[in-house]
Amino acid sequence: MSIHPHLEAITRRICERSAPLRQRYLAAIDAVPREPARKHLSCGNLAHGFAASDADSKTRLKGTIAPNLGIVSAYNDMLSAHQPFEGYPALIRQAARAAGATAQVAGGVPAMCDGITQGQAGMELSLFSRDVIAQATAVALSHAMFDSTVYLGVCDKIVPGMLIGALSFGHLPAVFVPAGPMPSGISNQAKAKVRERYAAGEASKAELLAAEAASYHAPGTCTFYGTANSNQLLLEAMGLMLPGAAFVNPGTPLREALTRAATLRAVEISTLGNDYCPLGQLVDERAIVNALVVLLATGGSTNHSIHWVAVARAAGIVIDWDDIHDLSEITPLLVRMYPNGDADVNRFEAAGGIGFVIRELLDAGLLHEDVRTVFGAGLRNYTRKPKLDGAGRLHWAEGLAASGERDVLRGARDAFEPHGGLRLVQGNLGRALVKIAALKPELRRIEAPAVVIHDQHELARRHSAGTLPQDFIAVLRFQGPHANGMPELHSLTPLLGHLQNQGRRVALVTDGRLSGASGKTLSAIHLTPEAARGGLLAKVHEGDSVLLDAEAGVLSLEVDAATLAARAPAPRPPGGCDVGRRLFGHSRAQALDAEHGALSISLEPEDCSHDADALRAPAASASGAHA
Repeated sequence: MSIHPHLEAITRRICERSAPLRQRYLAAIDAVPREPARKHLSCGNLAHGFAASDADSKTRLKGTIAPNLGIVSAYNDMLSAHQPFEGYPALIRQAARAAGATAQVAGGVPAMCDGITQGQAGMELSLFSRDVIAQATAVALSHAMFDSTVYLGVCDKIVPGMLIGALSFGHLPAVFVPAGPMPSGISNQAKAKVRERYAAGEASKAELLAAEAASYHAPGTCTFYGTANSNQLLLEAMGLMLPGAAFVNPGTPLREALTRAATLRAVEISTLGNDYCPLGQLVDERAIVNALVVLLATGGSTNHSIHWVAVARAAGIVIDWDDIHDLSEITPLLVRMYPNGDADVNRFEAAGGIGFVIRELLDAGLLHEDVRTVFGAGLRNYTRKPKLDGAGRLHWAEGLAASGERDVLRGARDAFEPHGGLRLVQGNLGRALVKIAALKPELRRIEAPAVVIHDQHELARRHSAGTLPQDFIAVLRFQGPHANGMPELHSLTPLLGHLQNQGRRVALVTDGRLSGASGKTLSAIHLTPEAARGGLLAKVHEGDSVLLDAEAGVLSLEVDAATLAARAPAPRPPGGCDVGRRLFGHSRAQALDAEHGALSISLEPEDCSHDADALRAPAASASGAHA
């Protein structure tokens, strides 16, 4: 199938826009010689690097002829999605040794859970944890001991952060290894109904906790289609993990076999391997476009309209929300997963999964097939599913020819909707995004009075006091990256859903985030410019008429210009509890706006020619002798 002309045009304009930055990035990674970096370490440096290794590994590392894999892990045993990683390093070391290589845990990165910090003060650290993870990844790789890398991470900011950090070492190959989703518990719909009943005062806290614990009940990723599971689909679409690896449950023979196979590929594509594949070359403009198309076709997380802008920038590629909107216009919606439907990720996987989605999009000319992946040349490999034969050997077979469940997964010619899951809205209030995948057509436009709040819990207090109008648009401001770190705002969604169930017309406009779990209520999120940086949002008054039309792409404050000019912006409210917040003051001050990735760190490529010359020079030990 020939490439869709609009996809080709969008990709071309991204290439043209990115050309100067991309060229500098590629020049920086090309300046690093393809050889073991530890070859240039002094004897003292190298001895420190293998001091704790076993005798066999020491022999291999001394010789600098066997690949050494650097493992960067987000393991902790509090997060269900990351707890399975506890045993992965031992498994990877074992598989690497069988392939004639070595492996070392290069370092760990923090892994906070938005599900735990949701609605809490700690959520103000969430977005910037991505940048901390990127820096921690770079620190882990700074020891010049590695020929290839393996990344153990799943959830929200963790995968984007690891990928940004990995791209700063773009001369090194990289394979991402997931842990898989937990088995299905109670349905997400049943859980959501209890949440709405609790928000309305109709369910007890004990009943709510029982429902939540029956949903989040085992090791593995949460089963709804939020940011964590969107991460996994995007990594497959970019060819950064093995085909079909995303949604295999933890603790299964297939999961272990995939981890062993990922280790072998990390060896094969290493600087000493026979299929060298540096990450920075693999992540090109086509790979970024492929990721965005799969995000849109599956109704994935709105968080990636921020995170993948940052990921692209780390590879010297410049994308914006116009690109995402235009890709959405040509991308059919193929998937209904909760909160955009009834199914969880396990049902999606059983219905055909990501392999089915990629095949349909390739056949429709909506993905770039001629890309390089960690599995080999061509994205068509990612239409196949991993299986074990009778002897327990891993192989890949053709996926389902037709969807196993049409209420969950459909082909491009039979899509749920002709357009993707995200829309750009703009007007005098600025630019924002709307996730329409879960919105019925009749709920995509509203004009109503503003209810202005500065705290997501304030809406519930006003509802309890009976002061909310029948129909309204909640305007929640000072939630952007500069104001308070851009926390997610899901404490609002059960109440808004409950009011909508009563037949009331409600919506949300905010400079904060809602992520992939945003559902059935019309919400314009990530509004830029944010209130704390001169956005008109700071001048909205209670009762002002606001128009939000996702179909027409309009977000407008219906107040005349003269009146708005005479208004003073509202002052920023004071910060909340500290709980680490002050440590991120610099991040808030430096942060770019949401459309530019909300980055608080620099991703500009530097001239590495001098460093490359130094790498090629002979190294001296602490005593002056060469290693």
